[in-house]
Amino acid sequence: MKDKIHPKYFPNAKVYYRGEVVMEVGATVPELHVEIWSGSHPFFTGQKTFVDTAGRVEKFQRKFQGAYFQQKGKTPAPAKAPASAKAPAPAKAPKEADQEPGKK
Repeated sequence: MKDKIHPKYFPNAKVYYRGEVVMEVGATVPELHVEIWSGSHPFFTGQKTFVDTAGRVEKFQRKFQGAYFQQKGKTPAPAKAPASAKAPAPAKAPKEADQEPGKK
């Protein structure tokens, strides 16, 4: 193994969750601060709780509240007439390529 190319290894690095030490692991840093760990994740605990520590849901709701999704400056398209009220399409004239060879 080459000298001075590998980071220092801490075999007893402490993992902090909400200010409490929840476990010790081996890592290249002496302390790890996490937002979610297996003891608080609903998949492992079986509890149905919503974790939003950064306020992302409230930020989204504030951004898109009100009439954000309504089209600005455009009037709604007029209602289409039913298909039975339309006149039939005129018949098309046959193309030369569709005719038999020798006849014009």
